[in-house]
Amino acid sequence: MTSRALNLPHVVSCLLVGATAVLLCFGALVTTYDAAMAVPDWPATYGHNMFLFPFADWFWGPWDLFLEHGHRLLGATVGCITLLLAGLVWLREPNPTVRGLVMGAVLLVVLQGALGGARVLLDDKTIAKAHACTGPLFFAVAVAIAAITSRRSGSATAASPAALRVAVALLVAAYVQLVAGAQLRHLDAAVVSPATFRWLVAFHLLGAAAVAGLSAVAARLCWSEASASARGWSLLIAALVLCQLALGAGAWMVSWGVPSGWLPAAWMPSEPLAARSPRGAAVVTGHVILGMMILGGAVALATATGLFARRSEATHA
Repeated sequence: MTSRALNLPHVVSCLLVGATAVLLCFGALVTTYDAAMAVPDWPATYGHNMFLFPFADWFWGPWDLFLEHGHRLLGATVGCITLLLAGLVWLREPNPTVRGLVMGAVLLVVLQGALGGARVLLDDKTIAKAHACTGPLFFAVAVAIAAITSRRSGSATAASPAALRVAVALLVAAYVQLVAGAQLRHLDAAVVSPATFRWLVAFHLLGAAAVAGLSAVAARLCWSEASASARGWSLLIAALVLCQLALGAGAWMVSWGVPSGWLPAAWMPSEPLAARSPRGAAVVTGHVILGMMILGGAVALATATGLFARRSEATHA
């Protein structure tokens, strides 16, 4: 009966991953539509308690208001789930790695909420950049908790040291790419010089090449030296990276157009695309969301290749 008991920490951590994924989607749309200041006050919403703001005014209101207020509600929900998970882990999970990650998640969710509020109150894009960097980090921690608390992780066979090193390098590169992308998405044309913009773009392109190369190496190593779980994650990441490269090119086109001379005239768009049009917003936001998925996959791959295996084994022993 014990082996079949409900693994509540894992269930709640999976719920946290799902809620955070939806929250990040809303956050990406808020940035795409420049809707961060759709609600000028915080933590209230137009003078109302955040949770008591009239549903009809929010759900059927302006699109910008729907995104920003929805983002706030989801953020509060993720915070509550994080606190619930922390309580469950503290009562039921002896693994010090899981406990440490959960405490890190609590600190990150508090920090993220404070950054979100400061971004509105100060109307500062620098804070928005920091807010965009801590969100993916929290998501990575949530995925790690869900992966470690899974019963299957206890019986997983660690991969070779080379596969583990590549998986960790891929995880770091995927996160750095999201940070670089956040800087590009929150650019202030009145402040950033053309030279700085070019350097940011060059860094982002180099990061894309690094993520693509590491994903290919990880798939190669895991195919012959790792468990079925690691092989599956590595192949999924490789497929996502290919899609991400295509979306990255599309995001550039809808945001800044096609550089003259790069494409034959027959291939040029017949009309300019705007990042805030439904088609453009889908491409730009999809590029961000797919980056989050790659990061989550990289966390799962690192866990499957044995990133936390030694501590877990020591705890069980």
